[in-house]
Amino acid sequence: MSLKPWKILESRHPYPKFRMDTCELPSGKNYKAFVLEFDAWANVVALTKNNEVVLVKQYRHGVQEMSLELPGGVVDKGENPLEGAKRELMEETGYSAGSIVEVGRLFPNPAIQQNTLYCYLAMDVELAGEQHLDEAEEIEVQLIPLNELIEMAGQGKFLHALNVAVLFQALAYLKRI
Repeated sequence: MSLKPWKILESRHPYPKFRMDTCELPSGKNYKAFVLEFDAWANVVALTKNNEVVLVKQYRHGVQEMSLELPGGVVDKGENPLEGAKRELMEETGYSAGSIVEVGRLFPNPAIQQNTLYCYLAMDVELAGEQHLDEAEEIEVQLIPLNELIEMAGQGKFLHALNVAVLFQALAYLKRI
């Protein structure tokens, strides 16, 4: 059997960034598919010279809890993902990267989203300035030793699934897994 993409018969946007497609499946049946048209994201595993990971703690309304996460966010329109990662790191934490490398690209949820998550590893990061937070951001910066973060992820105490995936990509790049 050969897999085939669905044929889009009609697309409409009832809300910005929310697309409804009427598709024809390979079987010939029609199916309504919903797509969230998010912008690209970038997240950074930022390591200090002491092998500590720069993390951000912030409130996440979806789960109505505080969340410990990697710095990152939306890549602005027309912005290179690498530049977006550097900008987000600086804005959220005040840290700048000594060196930074892309360690992977992931689809956050390809069933209902079309965007890409760019994964970066920054080495020898240093505190270089103040945070420059968005209106809805209130962020506490925390430094956690890399080995402790790995342990936290293994124990289910580092809960943001996409951040765990970015951490995995960085650890694979570092040949730690």
